[in-house]
Amino acid sequence: MPTPEVPSQTLARRKLPIGIQTFSEIRQGGYYYVDKSGLAVDLVEQGKYYFLSRPRRFGKSLLLDTLKDMFEGHQALFAGLAAENRWDWDKKYPVIRVSFSDGVLRNRAELDQRIGDILRQNRVMLAAPLPPGLPATDLAGNFSDLIRQAHQKTGQRAVVLIDEYDKPILDNITHSAAALEMREGLKNLYSVLKGSDENLKFVFLTGVSKFSKVSLFSGLNNLKDITLDARYSALCGYTDADVDAVFAPELPGIDRAQIRQWYNGYNWLGTSVYNPFDLLLLFDSRQFRPYWFETGTPTFLIELLTQRQIFTPDLERLVALESLLSSFDVDFTPIEALMFQAGYLTIDKVRHLPGMMQITLRYPNQEVRSSLNGALLQRLGNEPARHGILAPKLYDLLLAGDIAALKDLFHAFYATIPHDWYRKNELANFEGYYASIFYSYFAALGLDIRLEDTTSQGRVDMAVLFNAQVYLFEFKVVELTPKGRALQQIKDMNYADKYQARGEPIHLIGVEFSKASRNIVGFEVETLQKQ
Repeated sequence: MPTPEVPSQTLARRKLPIGIQTFSEIRQGGYYYVDKSGLAVDLVEQGKYYFLSRPRRFGKSLLLDTLKDMFEGHQALFAGLAAENRWDWDKKYPVIRVSFSDGVLRNRAELDQRIGDILRQNRVMLAAPLPPGLPATDLAGNFSDLIRQAHQKTGQRAVVLIDEYDKPILDNITHSAAALEMREGLKNLYSVLKGSDENLKFVFLTGVSKFSKVSLFSGLNNLKDITLDARYSALCGYTDADVDAVFAPELPGIDRAQIRQWYNGYNWLGTSVYNPFDLLLLFDSRQFRPYWFETGTPTFLIELLTQRQIFTPDLERLVALESLLSSFDVDFTPIEALMFQAGYLTIDKVRHLPGMMQITLRYPNQEVRSSLNGALLQRLGNEPARHGILAPKLYDLLLAGDIAALKDLFHAFYATIPHDWYRKNELANFEGYYASIFYSYFAALGLDIRLEDTTSQGRVDMAVLFNAQVYLFEFKVVELTPKGRALQQIKDMNYADKYQARGEPIHLIGVEFSKASRNIVGFEVETLQKQ
């Protein structure tokens, strides 16, 4: 393996804050910091109750810690930052921190114990002891009293910052009974906030998923959801400008365009951002890897996609109303909402209709597109390790231009799919299932794929542009179209005309499947040489 290139030593380098979520440590320890303090001041100036949903490892905890230090008046930490001259440092507010980011809670008793511990820790920090006669087990009363005492003791209204508000539910999402217990326990806690309005200065909740306000917040309908607010699209994450300015010393030796292709692209109706975890590990190792994807992609997501027989090419272009993307609960998990909120899909474009907003989703970047399709391929076969053999072989065949050998490669993959999968899945009756396998293999390699690419004569099922060559695929199931030939359709419809101007060889590939044999029965190739 070649030695990774190292950044230029002529630029002033700082330490990479990998895994650090404490604002003071970053500011005092010589770490890089992307300044979000100006946006934090904007939030405080423009409202009081906020909710923000972002995928895991996007810097939500660091954002809340930044707000904590602002409200507690730690002015020295903000020297040179946007908030330094915009904040009244003479006022210091009592801050109550609630976080469910640590550990996994499995039942209501464990949740209640954790909440009790959190409230006890906050009471110690704020010197607000539990009053005589108030049982520690009365969590709602305990929380309400803590907020009231914090206000009374300091003369300033309290600030409540809740991190990973939904984690106890998400940790149990595949066990509905436990998840429902968690939801009710959290509702008991969060319901206190609306009744404590007179004692509150600012409230901010963050999490991965946006659960229904009716089911979880029990009347807390005054939360301002800034998840899809263009002004705060970059509140968490790094923008392109941040990368160029803050991390300039780390960029020499790494292909800047490749950084964008691999990691940029998360969008919430405003400026696109990178996941911080990805970039920090890239700058540390100097190698492109799916760092974020590898840190905890839930098994249940892969299982859900296969159980619901999702046509994988559709993940490139899912369309949903904004209301559906915000609809998520223990007993209702739209796949679009789950994948969007968890960070596997992001916003591509928006269409505004009367009273509603239609959103087209896409993969955010090559990391997610390649890794998710690779994980799906491993789930489909009964030999997960085979994917690690077949995918590199596909890449090598394309590099060598050995198109005829593709038939044997895909034949080998279809042969590994267990009979039981076919028995349980009706999708196997249609060409979409077979096309999904083809698509996922190419997508897992990060290749340039055009699905149902429109030409003057119609739409070709899949176009792949790679290594200065064009591959046009048409798929058919022989039992469904016995009189049609896939290759002939490509030729009859003149699908290749659109690509002639590229001046590259164009390979017309007709692939035919059989439900009976559950494999490829026809694989015809014709190559048009560049003109």
